[in-house]
Amino acid sequence: MLDHIGFPVSDFTRSRAFYVAALAPLGFVPLIDVSPADGGDDGTVGFGRPVKPQFWIGTGQPLAGRLHVAFAADHRSAVDAFHAEALKAGGADNGAPGLRPEYHANYYAAFVLDPDGHNVEAVCHFPGRFEDQFVSRTPTD
Repeated sequence: MLDHIGFPVSDFTRSRAFYVAALAPLGFVPLIDVSPADGGDDGTVGFGRPVKPQFWIGTGQPLAGRLHVAFAADHRSAVDAFHAEALKAGGADNGAPGLRPEYHANYYAAFVLDPDGHNVEAVCHFPGRFEDQFVSRTPTD
């Protein structure tokens, strides 16, 4: 449904480093860096899986309140690694990796607060790897 999302952060350098570390286990990397000369602000970075950035942070007036962003993980071990790397990068624990059966039986997630206090989640909806959930089928009318 969404093509991309972006929001300003209070300390671009700190937040960029946090998201580089936290999103790496999920396969999301910085794809576009917009410098002040290019974008007219102090900086913007777009993260995604090659070739399309879908998550952007940049400078500007930080948001009031708490934003919740959930990133899809292809397998549960990626959720675990996201949580560990996010904590090492300065995030605060907001929910250790584990099943959340109140959402559905295979909802496996972890939550951290980013440097601005936003609730960042990694979630896997499958009992194993994402790729294992699909069976080759021929289209029918």
